[in-house]
Amino acid sequence: MTRIGILSDTHGWWDERYLEYFEPCDEIWHAGDIGTLDVARRLAQFRPMRAVCGNADGSDLRALYPNMSRFRVEEVDVLLKHIGGYPQHYDRSVRRILCEQPPQLFICGHSHILKVQFDPALRLLHINPGAAGRQGWQQVRTLVRLVIDGAAMHDLEVIELAD
Repeated sequence: MTRIGILSDTHGWWDERYLEYFEPCDEIWHAGDIGTLDVARRLAQFRPMRAVCGNADGSDLRALYPNMSRFRVEEVDVLLKHIGGYPQHYDRSVRRILCEQPPQLFICGHSHILKVQFDPALRLLHINPGAAGRQGWQQVRTLVRLVIDGAAMHDLEVIELAD
């Protein structure tokens, strides 16, 4: 069993509650627009972190994190990308990969809109954790926690970070 903390679009904003809410997690996944090396380092020092760079990330973060990452956790095939869209409206930069070799779990950020949706056509779970930072138009900052147990994904939680 692997407990995952998922966030996106911190845009350099640090909130100590990231650590509080990700305390029970085994890994942290950041879906891009990290914003600063400081945020990346703090998260990576707390738990093992997988991350991708976002369109607003500078060359320092782009040197450390890829544009897209595909990996397995237990028996689940995961694709992590910053700009990805959502079911039936996937971004063209990832559409072909999703259609030809769909993962079981697709995580992206960028829109600042929290969205958890099963795509029945591709048989994948799509998660956009919303935005954890303060930059943008979102009214509520959010994080997501998820448990991967073998081939199963369960106990998904949405955490709202009220100011």
